[in-house]
Amino acid sequence: MERKILLNPGPATTRDTVKNAQVVPDICPREKEFVKLMKQIREDLVKIVHGSPEEYTSVLFCGSGTICMDVCLNSLLPAEKKILVVNNGAYSARAAEICDYYQLPYINLKFPVDALPDLKEIENILADNPDIALVYATHNETGTGILNPIREIGALAHKYGAGFVVDTTSTYAMRPINIKEENIDFCMASAQKGLMAMTGISYVVGNRRMIEESRHFPKRSYYCNLYMQYEYFEKHGEMHFTPPVQTLYALKQALEEYFEEGEEEKWNRHRRVFEAIHRELKKLGFRDVIKREWQAGLVVAIKYPEDENWDFDKIHDYCYERGFTIYPGKIGNAKTFRLCALGAIDEEDIYEFFRILQKGLQEMKIKIPVFYHEVANEKK
Repeated sequence: MERKILLNPGPATTRDTVKNAQVVPDICPREKEFVKLMKQIREDLVKIVHGSPEEYTSVLFCGSGTICMDVCLNSLLPAEKKILVVNNGAYSARAAEICDYYQLPYINLKFPVDALPDLKEIENILADNPDIALVYATHNETGTGILNPIREIGALAHKYGAGFVVDTTSTYAMRPINIKEENIDFCMASAQKGLMAMTGISYVVGNRRMIEESRHFPKRSYYCNLYMQYEYFEKHGEMHFTPPVQTLYALKQALEEYFEEGEEEKWNRHRRVFEAIHRELKKLGFRDVIKREWQAGLVVAIKYPEDENWDFDKIHDYCYERGFTIYPGKIGNAKTFRLCALGAIDEEDIYEFFRILQKGLQEMKIKIPVFYHEVANEKK
């Protein structure tokens, strides 16, 4: 099968073994054989974040990662309480939009997208609003690559009696996570990112007790209710509604390959890719948006060079035609693009990509090293 390298923030490059795992005999998902497969998947998803199976469980849903944001926000808020959204990027802003759509009471605590949240300000909000029952944050803001201080935010949430929900879609099964040590009550991800499986299945890993308590909370969605899906899994070992059968076989294969590679070695591989991206960007003169020490090690947001010949769409198409996908930025109106260290790739793929990128820049008569007015002014 032709191999394409995806340097976008998801879905990620997959292995043929995972793709081919979808080719299985047809089976009704209510069969015991399939129920057994689902049970193993649920246990493995908890194991990845080092959760105790007595204290934590996983609940699967059909859809992209956003479905789990929806599920957690609408399902885990008690009546007469509100949510605090720690917002420093496009994906935490999406959480605020979900609150708007459900008309959930919430505080949208905004910070600059290129900076870390102010922990003191978060604590002040929690202290002044004792009715906050849920704090929501994003681990790795995929629009910028910034790594938020999850452990510290979670400690503040717990200090003031609130649950803590974290979007780990762009860190789960990549950066090592210990759910309890990081003060996370609920985290989430989708199969096509860290596990390098297929799009279509996403999951919440969370605290059993808190899920069971949520059965008393207002029911705001039928399909996207966390307790209803959890209860059906616990009683029957199945999804309440028809699952994406073939996608789950691919996920089973991806999980086997995750444990075979190992948590630490997989993270080391992502770091090799990340470091290779930075080295090659530096050679060409490109500039980061986020301070290097704040980056999660998985996404690099890069400023467009200030060259009259620069055209991102043309560069994208040039690389795409040669087997590499790059992606525009997601920082308001800022002119940026992203390169990501996700998926089944290694540093050799990055060196080949930059060989092609450099050739494309040369053919389009873009000056190398690339030009920025701010850099020119600094030199003056």
